[in-house]
Amino acid sequence: MAMEYEPIKPYADDLEDSVYTQEKHFSIDIDIIGNAEKIQDDDGSKNLNQLAFRISDPNIANKGNESPFIPASNSTNLPLHRQQPPQHRLISLDVFRGLTVVLMILVDDVGGILPAINHSPWNGLTLADYVMPFFLFIVGVSLGLTYKRVSCRVNATRKAILRALKLLILGIFLQGGFFHGLNNLTYGMDIQQMRLMGILQRIAIAYLVAALCEIWLKGNDHVTSQLALLRKYQFQWLAASVLTVIYISLLYGLYVPTWQYQIPDATSSSAPKTFSVKCGVRGDTGPACNVVGMIDRKILGIQHLYRKPVFERTKQCSINSPDYGPLPSDAPAWCQAPFEPEGLLSSVMAMVTCLVGLHYGHIIVHFKDHADRIRLWLIPSSAFLVLGLALDIFGMHINKALYTFSYMCVTASATGFLFAGIYLLVDIHGYRGMTLVLEWMGKHALVIYILAACNIIPIVIQGFYWKQPQNNILSLIGIGR
Repeated sequence: MAMEYEPIKPYADDLEDSVYTQEKHFSIDIDIIGNAEKIQDDDGSKNLNQLAFRISDPNIANKGNESPFIPASNSTNLPLHRQQPPQHRLISLDVFRGLTVVLMILVDDVGGILPAINHSPWNGLTLADYVMPFFLFIVGVSLGLTYKRVSCRVNATRKAILRALKLLILGIFLQGGFFHGLNNLTYGMDIQQMRLMGILQRIAIAYLVAALCEIWLKGNDHVTSQLALLRKYQFQWLAASVLTVIYISLLYGLYVPTWQYQIPDATSSSAPKTFSVKCGVRGDTGPACNVVGMIDRKILGIQHLYRKPVFERTKQCSINSPDYGPLPSDAPAWCQAPFEPEGLLSSVMAMVTCLVGLHYGHIIVHFKDHADRIRLWLIPSSAFLVLGLALDIFGMHINKALYTFSYMCVTASATGFLFAGIYLLVDIHGYRGMTLVLEWMGKHALVIYILAACNIIPIVIQGFYWKQPQNNILSLIGIGR
């Protein structure tokens, strides 16, 4: 895997702003070893990041001879309403990305020990449930800066599609079942059983939709106020509204019939056991009869879905709930059914999260004053919080597995507040010492995700053993037992 950074020349937008983006190229070839494939940006003079958590990496640079990595002098001594954004790289976005990576690793490794921070078994919100919206929001913010100016829309569209396809393929490779996990030194993927969707696949889809909206659905209005900002990007908000209406209409309007699934009998070599899940309902948002699962079973095929869904930790399915555990004696038939947490319909609302992040990126592009930026971030964040909590109270429950509209609102609100706080701390007041590690992790988020979160490093380490595969370093320190 290779990463390279190339500076670009500044340009002025319709506001004659000195802010511009320096895009970083992050490339992964098919075998994930080494040769970087250079991708030119839309104006032919800069590179775009084509993948995942670093799909684009915004920078704010100085004019003149000042270093683009050093904050403008004395800017933080002014009152907040008089301060201008420092002419340097937008560190807060790197820090936010790095913090999200840390959070992802934490909940993956500690969630099994502390179920309270693991994903909610069904309705509700835990620490782990913020990770996906955080990444999608970051992608949206970055796209707002990446496509600040587009010289050729067709070219930009083609390259965005290629980047999304590369990320999609990488996701299938990492999460489709090619690696068989700890305590298993075999590898390989049964195409008939491989998982088609996953974290990177969802990010690829949301990225592509948001990128196309940014390329094709923005006006030429001169932005001088919040109203002008909304008018310039009104068709993007219309797209987000249409996606939301489609999701809610399908979730509550489609009929879910009774369905069946099979699982192998672990105690014998006989035919697989068949389970029948009785539904025949509309508008159900429980684990068994929701439309999200039905669409994935019909389109993707039940054999291509995730086989250890979170609802296995519900009280109906685990005597150790909220942790995994043996089935209760009266467990319902759906407890062992596959379910895709990054499914097709739920990814529709993930696109909306990305579009929300895109709006926050537009604020960075068009407003130079710190106070204006923070105010325009906090207003929609507060509105999303109120709306999301109200929807949850009136029956549209906060649910990460379904990616409900209320879940999107509450997590978008939390993301906006957190991003504003990090921006205030890092980019305005310059407290970078305590965030240097997070900043570094944010710059290498995809690499860290592949090596750590996808268990590539542990799998490689346990490949070195003494006489028997069980005698490896991981077993000695208690990992993978």
